[in-house]
Amino acid sequence: MAVNLPSQRGRGRRAPMADINVTPLVDVMLVLLIIFMVTAPLLTAGVPVQLPDSRAKAVEQDQKPVEISIDRAGKLYVDKDEVSEALLPDILSQIAAKADPATPPQVFLRADKGLDYGRVMRVMGELNRAGLNRVALVTVEQGGK
Repeated sequence: MAVNLPSQRGRGRRAPMADINVTPLVDVMLVLLIIFMVTAPLLTAGVPVQLPDSRAKAVEQDQKPVEISIDRAGKLYVDKDEVSEALLPDILSQIAAKADPATPPQVFLRADKGLDYGRVMRVMGELNRAGLNRVALVTVEQGGK
């Protein structure tokens, strides 16, 4: 590294400095890093997410799954039959009782993306209570309709 020493000829004048001072740049970068580290976890809580779109591949099936659907109005359907929310636990326990314990049935849960998250979770809770734990959430392939 070269050092600029004052010469006898140019008394009072400074020679131009050819080195870049990176200390202010490093200071600014460290401050920005700290700001991003503090604010990044706060930003993820408010991110809007559309869960029904997915790039996942289709699940291969060896037996016909049970389809449970919830439409935008909140009506429940088991396969294609409309069911009240009060009867859902009984129907799910009947499905679980008919199934072979070695291979429990696969359940496809189809819910409208405009539904309340709590509504879908109540249905999933009833599935869990009935012992139907092989639940797949059905989505639309991204880009497809």
